[in-house]
Amino acid sequence: MARSSYDRDLTRVVTLVSNPNEVTIIIPSLDPTDTLLHVVTELIGSGFDDIIIVNDGSERRCIGYFETLEKLDECTVLTHVENKGKGVALKTAFEFFLRHRQGKLGVITADSDGQHMTSDIVKCACAMIDTCDPVVMGVRDFTGDGVPARNSFANRVTALALRMLFGVKLRDSQTGLRGIPAKHIPFLLQVAGKRFEYETNMLIALELNRVPFLEVEIETVYAKGDMYHSHYRPLTDSMIIFSRIFRYALSSILSFVVDISIFWISIRFLSDYFGSLDILFATVIARVVSSFINFNANRSLVFMHKEGYFKQLWRYYALACVIMLMSAGALWGFAHLSGAVSSAWVLTLLKILVDVTLFSASYYIQRIWVFRKIKGI
Repeated sequence: MARSSYDRDLTRVVTLVSNPNEVTIIIPSLDPTDTLLHVVTELIGSGFDDIIIVNDGSERRCIGYFETLEKLDECTVLTHVENKGKGVALKTAFEFFLRHRQGKLGVITADSDGQHMTSDIVKCACAMIDTCDPVVMGVRDFTGDGVPARNSFANRVTALALRMLFGVKLRDSQTGLRGIPAKHIPFLLQVAGKRFEYETNMLIALELNRVPFLEVEIETVYAKGDMYHSHYRPLTDSMIIFSRIFRYALSSILSFVVDISIFWISIRFLSDYFGSLDILFATVIARVVSSFINFNANRSLVFMHKEGYFKQLWRYYALACVIMLMSAGALWGFAHLSGAVSSAWVLTLLKILVDVTLFSASYYIQRIWVFRKIKGI
Protein backbone atom coordinates (compact mmCIF):
# COMPACT_ATOMS: atom_id res chain seq x y z
CA MET A 1 0.00 0.00 0.00
CA ALA A 2 1.51 3.29 -1.06
CA ARG A 3 2.05 5.62 1.84
CA SER A 4 1.71 9.37 1.79
CA SER A 5 2.86 12.11 4.11
CA TYR A 6 1.12 15.01 5.75
CA ASP A 7 2.64 18.25 6.93
CA ARG A 8 0.45 21.11 8.05
CA ASP A 9 0.64 23.98 10.50
CA LEU A 10 -1.47 24.07 13.65
CA THR A 11 -4.02 26.67 12.51
CA ARG A 12 -6.54 23.82 12.39
CA VAL A 13 -6.64 23.91 16.21
CA VAL A 14 -9.37 26.52 15.85
CA THR A 15 -11.40 24.06 13.81
CA LEU A 16 -10.98 21.41 16.49
CA VAL A 17 -12.14 23.82 19.17
CA SER A 18 -15.25 24.72 17.20
CA ASN A 19 -15.97 21.08 16.34
CA PRO A 20 -14.99 19.17 19.49
CA ASN A 21 -17.40 16.30 18.86
CA GLU A 22 -15.60 15.06 15.76
CA VAL A 23 -12.75 13.22 17.48
CA THR A 24 -12.35 10.96 20.53
CA ILE A 25 -8.97 10.59 22.20
CA ILE A 26 -8.13 7.12 23.56
CA ILE A 27 -5.33 6.71 26.13
CA PRO A 28 -4.51 3.23 27.51
CA SER A 29 -2.67 3.55 30.81
CA LEU A 30 -0.86 1.21 33.19
CA ASP A 31 0.63 2.51 36.46
CA PRO A 32 0.68 6.14 35.33
CA THR A 33 2.64 9.02 36.83
CA ASP A 34 1.84 12.74 37.01
CA THR A 35 2.57 12.79 33.28
CA LEU A 36 -0.88 11.35 32.54
CA LEU A 37 -2.57 14.31 34.24
CA HIS A 38 -0.30 16.68 32.32
CA VAL A 39 -1.14 15.01 29.00
CA VAL A 40 -4.90 15.11 29.60
CA THR A 41 -4.81 18.72 30.83
CA GLU A 42 -3.00 19.84 27.68
CA LEU A 43 -5.42 17.94 25.46
CA ILE A 44 -8.41 19.59 27.11
CA GLY A 45 -6.67 22.94 26.71
CA SER A 46 -6.31 22.26 22.99
CA GLY A 47 -10.06 21.78 22.58
CA PHE A 48 -10.54 18.03 22.92
CA ASP A 49 -13.64 17.36 25.00
CA ASP A 50 -13.97 13.57 24.71
CA ILE A 51 -11.07 11.61 26.18
CA ILE A 52 -11.35 7.91 27.04
CA ILE A 53 -8.73 6.66 29.49
CA VAL A 54 -8.40 2.92 30.08
CA ASN A 55 -6.98 1.89 33.44
CA ASP A 56 -5.42 -1.43 32.47
CA GLY A 57 -5.16 -2.97 35.94
CA SER A 58 -2.87 -0.33 37.47
CA GLU A 59 -1.49 -0.71 40.99
CA ARG A 60 -3.54 0.65 43.88
CA ARG A 61 -1.09 3.52 44.43
CA CYS A 62 -2.07 4.90 40.99
CA ILE A 63 -5.84 4.87 41.47
CA GLY A 64 -5.82 8.51 42.52
CA TYR A 65 -4.87 9.62 39.03
CA PHE A 66 -7.88 7.91 37.51
CA GLU A 67 -10.21 9.21 40.24
CA THR A 68 -9.03 12.76 39.47
CA LEU A 69 -9.61 12.29 35.73
CA GLU A 70 -13.01 10.71 36.25
CA LYS A 71 -14.23 13.95 37.84
CA LEU A 72 -13.53 15.88 34.64
CA ASP A 73 -16.47 16.33 32.24
CA GLU A 74 -14.20 15.73 29.27
CA CYS A 75 -12.98 12.35 30.51
CA THR A 76 -14.38 8.83 30.66
CA VAL A 77 -12.39 6.26 32.64
CA LEU A 78 -12.79 2.56 31.82
CA THR A 79 -11.23 0.08 34.24
CA HIS A 80 -9.73 -3.40 33.96
CA VAL A 81 -9.55 -5.03 37.39
CA GLU A 82 -6.35 -6.77 36.31
CA ASN A 83 -3.76 -6.02 33.67
CA LYS A 84 -4.86 -7.46 30.33
CA GLY A 85 -2.45 -5.76 27.95
CA LYS A 86 -2.49 -2.73 25.68
CA GLY A 87 -4.28 -4.60 22.89
CA VAL A 88 -7.20 -5.50 25.15
CA ALA A 89 -7.25 -1.95 26.55
CA LEU A 90 -7.58 -0.52 23.05
CA LYS A 91 -10.35 -2.99 22.20
CA THR A 92 -12.21 -2.03 25.39
CA ALA A 93 -12.08 1.61 24.32
CA PHE A 94 -13.04 0.78 20.73
CA GLU A 95 -16.11 -1.15 21.91
CA PHE A 96 -17.14 1.72 24.18
CA PHE A 97 -16.66 4.15 21.29
CA LEU A 98 -18.92 2.15 18.98
CA ARG A 99 -21.66 1.86 21.60
CA HIS A 100 -21.63 5.39 22.93
CA ARG A 101 -20.03 7.68 20.33
CA GLN A 102 -22.13 7.19 17.21
CA GLY A 103 -21.65 9.93 14.66
CA LYS A 104 -18.06 10.74 15.57
CA LEU A 105 -15.46 10.84 12.84
CA GLY A 106 -12.97 8.56 14.55
CA VAL A 107 -10.44 8.12 17.35
CA ILE A 108 -6.90 9.20 18.08
CA THR A 109 -4.92 6.69 20.15
CA ALA A 110 -2.10 8.15 22.23
CA ASP A 111 0.23 6.97 24.98
CA SER A 112 0.05 8.16 28.57
CA ASP A 113 3.80 8.43 29.10
CA GLY A 114 4.32 11.87 27.58
CA GLN A 115 6.10 10.69 24.42
CA HIS A 116 3.42 12.28 22.25
CA MET A 117 3.43 16.05 22.17
CA THR A 118 -0.01 17.68 22.33
CA SER A 119 0.78 19.59 19.15
CA ASP A 120 1.44 16.27 17.38
CA ILE A 121 -1.83 14.78 18.62
CA VAL A 122 -3.58 17.86 17.24
CA LYS A 123 -1.71 17.45 13.95
CA CYS A 124 -2.83 13.81 13.61
CA ALA A 125 -6.42 14.77 14.45
CA CYS A 126 -6.34 17.45 11.77
CA ALA A 127 -5.00 14.96 9.24
CA MET A 128 -7.77 12.48 10.01
CA ILE A 129 -10.44 15.17 9.74
CA ASP A 130 -9.01 16.28 6.41
CA THR A 131 -8.68 12.84 4.81
CA CYS A 132 -11.40 10.69 6.47
CA ASP A 133 -10.32 7.33 4.99
CA PRO A 134 -6.62 6.59 5.71
CA VAL A 135 -5.34 5.47 9.08
CA VAL A 136 -3.08 8.28 10.26
CA MET A 137 0.29 7.28 11.69
CA GLY A 138 2.38 9.66 13.77
CA VAL A 139 5.90 8.71 12.65
CA ARG A 140 9.07 9.47 14.60
CA ASP A 141 12.60 10.03 13.32
CA PHE A 142 14.92 7.43 14.87
CA THR A 143 18.10 8.82 13.28
CA GLY A 144 18.52 11.78 15.62
CA ASP A 145 20.56 12.12 18.78
CA GLY A 146 19.10 10.96 22.08
CA VAL A 147 17.17 7.99 20.68
CA PRO A 148 18.00 4.81 22.67
CA ALA A 149 19.88 2.36 20.45
CA ARG A 150 17.63 -0.57 21.39
CA ASN A 151 14.49 1.40 20.43
CA SER A 152 15.98 2.43 17.10
CA PHE A 153 17.15 -1.12 16.34
CA ALA A 154 13.84 -2.75 17.29
CA ASN A 155 11.84 -0.30 15.19
CA ARG A 156 14.07 -0.67 12.14
CA VAL A 157 14.02 -4.48 12.26
CA THR A 158 10.25 -4.60 12.75
CA ALA A 159 9.61 -2.09 9.96
CA LEU A 160 11.85 -4.06 7.57
CA ALA A 161 10.15 -7.37 8.42
CA LEU A 162 6.67 -5.88 7.99
CA ARG A 163 7.66 -4.44 4.62
CA MET A 164 9.21 -7.65 3.30
CA LEU A 165 6.64 -10.11 4.62
CA PHE A 166 3.40 -8.16 4.59
CA GLY A 167 3.93 -5.14 2.36
CA VAL A 168 3.42 -2.63 5.21
CA LYS A 169 5.53 0.35 4.14
CA LEU A 170 5.87 2.49 7.25
CA ARG A 171 8.91 4.21 8.72
CA ASP A 172 7.61 3.85 12.28
CA SER A 173 5.61 0.68 12.79
CA GLN A 174 5.57 0.87 16.59
CA THR A 175 4.11 4.32 17.09
CA GLY A 176 1.15 4.49 19.45
CA LEU A 177 -0.10 7.78 17.99
CA ARG A 178 -2.67 6.80 15.38
CA GLY A 179 -5.79 8.32 13.90
CA ILE A 180 -8.39 5.68 13.07
CA PRO A 181 -11.59 6.62 11.21
CA ALA A 182 -14.73 5.18 12.83
CA LYS A 183 -15.59 2.97 9.83
CA HIS A 184 -12.45 0.86 10.39
CA ILE A 185 -12.97 0.19 14.09
CA PRO A 186 -15.48 -2.73 13.85
CA PHE A 187 -12.99 -4.58 11.68
CA LEU A 188 -10.06 -3.84 14.00
CA LEU A 189 -11.97 -5.37 16.92
CA GLN A 190 -11.66 -8.73 15.12
CA VAL A 191 -7.87 -8.53 14.90
CA ALA A 192 -6.01 -10.90 17.22
CA GLY A 193 -3.64 -9.71 19.93
CA LYS A 194 -3.74 -8.81 23.61
CA ARG A 195 -0.60 -6.81 24.25
CA PHE A 196 1.77 -4.71 22.16
CA GLU A 197 1.60 -7.19 19.27
CA TYR A 198 -1.99 -6.09 18.66
CA GLU A 199 -0.78 -2.75 17.28
CA THR A 200 1.40 -4.56 14.75
CA ASN A 201 -1.37 -7.02 13.87
CA MET A 202 -3.58 -4.00 13.21
CA LEU A 203 -1.15 -2.75 10.58
CA ILE A 204 -0.97 -6.12 8.85
CA ALA A 205 -4.75 -6.50 8.83
CA LEU A 206 -5.23 -2.98 7.48
CA GLU A 207 -2.70 -3.63 4.72
CA LEU A 208 -4.40 -6.91 3.77
CA ASN A 209 -7.69 -5.04 3.54
CA ARG A 210 -6.22 -2.26 1.38
CA VAL A 211 -6.74 0.50 3.90
CA PRO A 212 -4.26 3.30 3.11
CA PHE A 213 -1.89 4.81 5.66
CA LEU A 214 -1.07 8.49 6.02
CA GLU A 215 2.20 9.35 7.73
CA VAL A 216 2.44 12.50 9.83
CA GLU A 217 5.82 13.66 11.08
CA ILE A 218 5.93 14.03 14.87
CA GLU A 219 8.53 14.84 17.50
CA THR A 220 10.73 12.01 18.77
CA VAL A 221 10.69 12.36 22.54
CA TYR A 222 12.83 10.32 24.91
CA ALA A 223 13.99 11.36 28.35
CA LYS A 224 15.43 9.85 31.49
CA GLY A 225 13.50 9.24 34.67
CA ASP A 226 9.81 8.78 35.31
CA MET A 227 8.67 11.68 33.19
CA TYR A 228 8.41 9.35 30.21
CA HIS A 229 7.55 6.08 31.88
CA SER A 230 6.82 3.44 29.25
CA HIS A 231 5.94 -0.24 29.66
CA TYR A 232 7.09 -1.05 26.14
CA ARG A 233 10.15 -3.32 26.18
CA PRO A 234 11.75 -2.94 22.72
CA LEU A 235 13.55 -6.28 22.53
CA THR A 236 11.13 -8.47 24.49
CA ASP A 237 8.03 -7.05 22.88
CA SER A 238 9.60 -7.14 19.42
CA MET A 239 9.94 -10.90 19.89
CA ILE A 240 6.22 -11.04 20.65
CA ILE A 241 5.55 -8.99 17.54
CA PHE A 242 7.64 -11.41 15.47
CA SER A 243 5.56 -14.35 16.69
CA ARG A 244 3.52 -14.16 13.50
CA ILE A 245 6.66 -14.48 11.43
CA PHE A 246 7.72 -17.46 13.51
CA ARG A 247 4.29 -19.03 12.99
CA TYR A 248 4.65 -18.61 9.24
CA ALA A 249 8.09 -20.21 9.35
CA LEU A 250 6.81 -23.14 11.42
CA SER A 251 3.83 -23.59 9.08
CA SER A 252 6.14 -23.59 6.08
CA ILE A 253 8.62 -25.97 7.68
CA LEU A 254 5.87 -28.41 8.67
CA SER A 255 4.31 -28.48 5.20
CA PHE A 256 7.78 -28.64 3.64
CA VAL A 257 8.72 -31.71 5.69
CA VAL A 258 5.41 -33.37 4.81
CA ASP A 259 5.88 -32.51 1.13
CA ILE A 260 9.45 -33.80 0.92
CA SER A 261 8.65 -36.96 2.88
CA ILE A 262 5.68 -37.92 0.72
CA PHE A 263 7.65 -37.07 -2.45
CA TRP A 264 10.50 -39.37 -1.40
CA ILE A 265 8.14 -42.20 -0.46
CA SER A 266 6.30 -41.87 -3.78
CA ILE A 267 9.52 -41.90 -5.84
CA ARG A 268 10.97 -44.74 -3.78
CA PHE A 269 8.01 -47.10 -3.75
CA LEU A 270 5.53 -46.00 -6.46
CA SER A 271 7.75 -45.04 -9.41
CA ASP A 272 7.15 -48.40 -11.11
CA TYR A 273 3.43 -47.63 -11.30
CA PHE A 274 3.88 -44.12 -12.72
CA GLY A 275 6.59 -44.87 -15.27
CA SER A 276 8.01 -41.80 -17.02
CA LEU A 277 5.52 -39.59 -15.17
CA ASP A 278 6.79 -40.60 -11.76
CA ILE A 279 8.18 -37.13 -10.92
CA LEU A 280 4.93 -35.41 -11.86
CA PHE A 281 2.72 -37.81 -9.92
CA ALA A 282 5.01 -37.81 -6.88
CA THR A 283 4.98 -34.00 -6.89
CA VAL A 284 1.17 -33.90 -7.18
CA ILE A 285 0.57 -36.39 -4.35
CA ALA A 286 3.03 -34.62 -2.05
CA ARG A 287 1.70 -31.17 -2.84
CA VAL A 288 -1.98 -32.04 -2.36
CA VAL A 289 -1.38 -33.22 1.20
CA SER A 290 1.18 -30.61 2.25
CA SER A 291 -0.68 -27.69 0.66
CA PHE A 292 -3.89 -28.46 2.54
CA ILE A 293 -1.94 -28.44 5.80
CA ASN A 294 -0.17 -25.23 4.80
CA PHE A 295 -3.37 -23.46 3.72
CA ASN A 296 -5.18 -24.05 6.99
CA ALA A 297 -2.13 -23.18 9.09
CA ASN A 298 -1.48 -19.95 7.17
CA ARG A 299 -5.13 -18.97 7.18
CA SER A 300 -5.60 -19.48 10.92
CA LEU A 301 -2.20 -18.68 12.40
CA VAL A 302 -0.47 -16.29 9.97
CA PHE A 303 -3.05 -14.22 8.10
CA MET A 304 -5.74 -14.90 10.72
CA HIS A 305 -8.80 -14.88 8.47
CA LYS A 306 -12.15 -16.07 9.77
CA GLU A 307 -14.35 -15.63 6.70
CA GLY A 308 -14.38 -16.61 3.03
CA TYR A 309 -12.88 -20.07 3.54
CA PHE A 310 -13.83 -21.60 0.19
CA LYS A 311 -13.03 -18.47 -1.80
CA GLN A 312 -9.56 -18.43 -0.29
CA LEU A 313 -9.25 -22.20 -0.72
CA TRP A 314 -9.77 -22.14 -4.47
CA ARG A 315 -7.38 -19.20 -4.83
CA TYR A 316 -4.82 -21.04 -2.78
CA TYR A 317 -5.09 -24.20 -4.86
CA ALA A 318 -5.00 -22.23 -8.11
CA LEU A 319 -1.71 -20.80 -6.94
CA ALA A 320 -0.56 -24.19 -5.62
CA CYS A 321 -1.23 -25.80 -9.02
CA VAL A 322 0.88 -23.20 -10.80
CA ILE A 323 3.70 -23.50 -8.27
CA MET A 324 3.45 -27.30 -8.39
CA LEU A 325 3.72 -27.42 -12.20
CA MET A 326 6.64 -25.01 -12.13
CA SER A 327 8.32 -27.16 -9.49
CA ALA A 328 7.72 -30.39 -11.38
CA GLY A 329 8.81 -28.87 -14.70
CA ALA A 330 12.00 -27.39 -13.29
CA LEU A 331 12.78 -30.61 -11.43
CA TRP A 332 12.19 -32.74 -14.52
CA GLY A 333 14.49 -30.52 -16.55
CA PHE A 334 17.27 -30.54 -13.95
CA ALA A 335 16.95 -34.29 -13.47
CA HIS A 336 17.29 -35.11 -17.16
CA LEU A 337 20.09 -32.64 -17.71
CA SER A 338 22.04 -34.01 -14.76
CA GLY A 339 21.27 -37.68 -15.45
CA ALA A 340 19.93 -38.17 -11.91
CA VAL A 341 16.51 -39.48 -12.87
CA SER A 342 16.98 -42.83 -11.12
CA SER A 343 18.14 -41.50 -7.75
CA ALA A 344 15.39 -40.69 -5.25
CA TRP A 345 17.82 -38.89 -2.95
CA VAL A 346 19.27 -36.69 -5.68
CA LEU A 347 15.81 -35.87 -6.99
CA THR A 348 14.71 -34.95 -3.49
CA LEU A 349 17.70 -32.63 -3.02
CA LEU A 350 16.98 -31.01 -6.37
CA LYS A 351 13.37 -30.55 -5.32
CA ILE A 352 14.48 -28.79 -2.14
CA LEU A 353 16.52 -26.29 -4.20
CA VAL A 354 13.65 -25.67 -6.60
CA ASP A 355 11.02 -25.24 -3.89
CA VAL A 356 13.17 -22.88 -1.85
CA THR A 357 13.47 -20.71 -4.94
CA LEU A 358 9.69 -20.67 -5.41
CA PHE A 359 9.05 -20.08 -1.69
CA SER A 360 9.23 -16.26 -1.76
CA ALA A 361 7.06 -15.98 -4.85
CA SER A 362 4.40 -18.21 -3.29
CA TYR A 363 4.31 -16.23 -0.05
CA TYR A 364 4.08 -12.90 -1.88
CA ILE A 365 1.13 -14.04 -3.99
CA GLN A 366 -0.62 -15.50 -0.92
CA ARG A 367 -0.30 -12.13 0.78
CA ILE A 368 -1.50 -9.95 -2.10
CA TRP A 369 -4.16 -12.28 -3.58
CA VAL A 370 -5.09 -15.46 -1.71
CA PHE A 371 -5.62 -13.97 1.75
CA ARG A 372 -6.36 -10.40 0.77
CA LYS A 373 -9.93 -9.37 1.40
CA ILE A 374 -11.51 -8.23 -1.87
CA LYS A 375 -14.60 -6.46 -0.61
CA GLY A 376 -14.42 -3.39 1.58
CA ILE A 377 -14.38 -3.59 5.33
